[in-house]
Amino acid sequence: MTLEQDLDGLEVTLDHTAVAAPRIRDLLPIYRDLLGGRHLGGGGDQLEAGYRTLQLTYTGGSKVELMEPLAGSDFFDSFFELTRGRGGVHHLNFHVTDMETAVARLTARGYRLHGLNTGDPRWREVFLHPKEAHGVLIQLAQPGEWPPGPRATLEDVLAGRGYRGNGVPSP
Repeated sequence: MTLEQDLDGLEVTLDHTAVAAPRIRDLLPIYRDLLGGRHLGGGGDQLEAGYRTLQLTYTGGSKVELMEPLAGSDFFDSFFELTRGRGGVHHLNFHVTDMETAVARLTARGYRLHGLNTGDPRWREVFLHPKEAHGVLIQLAQPGEWPPGPRATLEDVLAGRGYRGNGVPSP
């Protein structure tokens, strides 16, 4: 069975591809300067997990998320080991309209899921293990509403002043 069959009846939309490297600054010459990505505004630190992230958007609405580890974090250690320290595509993100139904359908079919997080109504997520998806980490997310207000600039995020920023500039 394919993932599409397993989630039949749910709206599933490819939202973005995430690329991780030791430094977001090393990704910007390609994804922003060469390919013309524009910072969406926002981004910041996932302190519990140990990484910083921001998104770029392109003509037509496609998006790439750029990720880097926070100082002292081991979040990407195994990923960087597999990529010989260079990084690369980390995961694909698909939005779903009903997280509980998606989890129930995948679990009933024996898929191994990990990282289920439904505690924050702004972002509910679960991951399909790479061993279940031919080596690709798949993130399923059900986004909610974010509070209105100004979003961090690219410079703010890189300076550690994005959403939940730790105040430490990116390397």
